[in-house]
Amino acid sequence: MEKKDNQNFGIVVGVRGHIVEVEFRNEKPNMHDILVLETDSRVWLEVYISSGVNSYYCFLLSPSSDISKGARVINTKTPIQIPVGPGMLGRAIDLFGVPKDGAGVLDSKSKSPIYREPPHYSDISTKQDILEIGIKAIDLFSPIMKGGKLGLFGGAGVGKTILLTEIIHNVIMLHKSNDVSVFAGVGERVREGQELYESLKEGGVLPNVSLILGTMGDNAAVRFLTGYGAVTLAEYYRDVLKRDVLFFIDNTFRFAQAGNELSTLMNTLPSEDGYQATLDSEMATFHERLASTTRNSISTIEAIYVPNDDILDQGVQAIFPYLDSIVILSRSVYQEGHLPAVDLISSTSAVLSPNIVGTTHYEVALRAQDLLKRSISLERIVSLVGESELSREDQLVYRRAKKLKNYMTQSFFVAQSQTGRPGKYVDRLTTVSDVNEILAGAYDDLPEEKFLYIGAIKEITDGAKK
Repeated sequence: MEKKDNQNFGIVVGVRGHIVEVEFRNEKPNMHDILVLETDSRVWLEVYISSGVNSYYCFLLSPSSDISKGARVINTKTPIQIPVGPGMLGRAIDLFGVPKDGAGVLDSKSKSPIYREPPHYSDISTKQDILEIGIKAIDLFSPIMKGGKLGLFGGAGVGKTILLTEIIHNVIMLHKSNDVSVFAGVGERVREGQELYESLKEGGVLPNVSLILGTMGDNAAVRFLTGYGAVTLAEYYRDVLKRDVLFFIDNTFRFAQAGNELSTLMNTLPSEDGYQATLDSEMATFHERLASTTRNSISTIEAIYVPNDDILDQGVQAIFPYLDSIVILSRSVYQEGHLPAVDLISSTSAVLSPNIVGTTHYEVALRAQDLLKRSISLERIVSLVGESELSREDQLVYRRAKKLKNYMTQSFFVAQSQTGRPGKYVDRLTTVSDVNEILAGAYDDLPEEKFLYIGAIKEITDGAKK
């Protein structure tokens, strides 16, 4: 029999990749307790779920080669905690608080557990202030509120990450606000995190940004928990530093995918679509903490990978209920050379209401989408018999729709070195006014090519006057 002071020991009875099954014959652990290997305290496990009367499935947060059946683990009786505090601004860390930026030791003495309850319903803010992005297609069709959530959906290689990076540039670098930002890199490439860090540093806004990275090279458990670690930092800035927060995550689907990998290793029964049965609750736990309170806000921008361009994939669908604004990126639009490759008809927002954006914006957006829908059937006719066979009215619809699509292209600041075109920022009211004039036929005499990759239409008209 074990000694009385050894009641918090467990025995490893199974190892399945990043999942370790541990049996506790005496004192039982709590969910999320951290266990350390008796012979090496650098090997961590997190208690996740019961697997039997006395046994538990645990996430292995260290290399699996360091642990085997029969090994003894010690229950620390504490959950994972990450460093928090003003000293975390300007730094890039991993889930364990290890600096990844080469900037030396962290200046932070406080830590916070990565699991917390969301704010009480009575503390949730109901303010409806527009957060301007400066990207025409988003500000017109998918506006976002300060304190809201915007999702960027798209398959591989259609521009999710560069669009997210441009939003970071426009909101943080151009606005130069007093807000602080948290960037969560979940399951993406190390290179992308490095490039973002350098661009933030070059733009002079790194002192107001914290980055927490769980890259695709990390195991599924680390990738899964990195999302919670990033939310913890955002909550600290909102509740303790009393600052408004901009929260960015690339990519939320990888968070769901990591949970699915872990679920498979635990042999749990999947739902009918093949994902973990706990997918919805995991998404709820993550998103409900990213809430704005009556004191300060958290505005969330999420990149979401769409596997096989299947927007109906359940891992993607599980994210939709928590978003206020949705931007759908289209492969066909991307192949036409129109960037950002936004599907202007499918993209939408709960914010697109006359009570929030104003009557003019609301009506212009609806009229623009109606024009685009009408042009789809006309495009089929033109491809078969030519534009000249259309009626005069249909020709106007067809040409205005092409001008509108071209106007919605935009040069990005973060892609200047690749495209050779200077970046463009267009404020929301200018976008609404320009689109309204296109719909009214004010520019019917201008060729559609003139509208490609401009900022405001004023650029064309001023150029013509010269």
